[in-house]
Amino acid sequence: MHVHMRGGRQSAKEDWGSGSRSALAGGVTVVVDQPNAVPPLTTPDTFRARVLEAKSGSLCHFAINSGVTHDTPFKAMWSAGAMAFGETFFAPSSYSDAITPLELTRALGEISRLGALATIHAEEVAPSSDDSLVSHDRARPAAGELRAVGAVRNCNTAGCRLHFCHMSTKSAVGAAPGSVEVTPHHLFLSLEQPHTPAAFCKVNPPIRMEKERKELWSAWERIDVIASDHAPHTRSEKEQPFAAAPSGIPGVETMVPLLMAEVLKRKISLQDVIRKTSANPADLLGITPAGFSAGDRGDFAIYPKSAAAVDPDHLHSKCGWTPFEGLPAIFPRIVVMGGVVVYEEGEFSPGNPSWLAGKGFFPP
Repeated sequence: MHVHMRGGRQSAKEDWGSGSRSALAGGVTVVVDQPNAVPPLTTPDTFRARVLEAKSGSLCHFAINSGVTHDTPFKAMWSAGAMAFGETFFAPSSYSDAITPLELTRALGEISRLGALATIHAEEVAPSSDDSLVSHDRARPAAGELRAVGAVRNCNTAGCRLHFCHMSTKSAVGAAPGSVEVTPHHLFLSLEQPHTPAAFCKVNPPIRMEKERKELWSAWERIDVIASDHAPHTRSEKEQPFAAAPSGIPGVETMVPLLMAEVLKRKISLQDVIRKTSANPADLLGITPAGFSAGDRGDFAIYPKSAAAVDPDHLHSKCGWTPFEGLPAIFPRIVVMGGVVVYEEGEFSPGNPSWLAGKGFFPP
């Protein structure tokens, strides 16, 4: 439900071909691309160009969200086929500036009138040095995430449907007035773990202390969605001095495999994984669910019953690295999309990928 497939001017990091292969090899058959691309997706023309780019390269099904700025033509973006609006930045991040509370209030009013979903990046950025993972955590503090959730609630005077992206703290998960998404990097990584170089784990919101990571797991039942926030950067970009390195990490290929290893440990259930990575996102977005009943998407994967360490040399993202190296994961042997085997034992086969347009799509 949350990927940044790059492409265009950022194709050195990732493109739709490499990103969709990475998704399929991780058991993911539908991705929702976020709008803080280059250029940002805030006009019907840039949106349609993004759809055409994805159609020409993606091996898996895809949807694309609209950006949210002070001058986004919301009705036109909805008619162009936007799946949802955002992630809406209530704090600055890579390739996107934050909008003000007044702008957010107006935007949520327009999105609500369309009957659409608004997805929110809720953070508070404090003045601070930004030269290490610890200082990055202090600059975007856990308490600030909670305050940002409260501020977004106050802005939502229209009662718009809200989905909170990549929550990193138990307190914010519990306070969010809408559906809640959490990433594997906030569930599996912490500041106490060794990171070399440190910028390979630089991400917004930051990874937190081990205590907060464990507390986030304790909110498992409240979490609606696990999404990767797949945001690859090149190795050379991440090897810059910490302050200059961009935020974001790859994760679409490792998301389900990391969770499946937790199923093997009996920490979570297989039903939990299916619900939080597939059924709930489909329900929130209003798309046909994957399953085995009449009318379902015939998408599923077959996994072995043994884990192996994550090896970046076996992954398919163009960026060529992962912060999850060495962690136990269970990768699928076979992936089926639309009743067709599209991935088997490291080999890809052609499928029938499609663009999943939002509910407001009005074909020209």
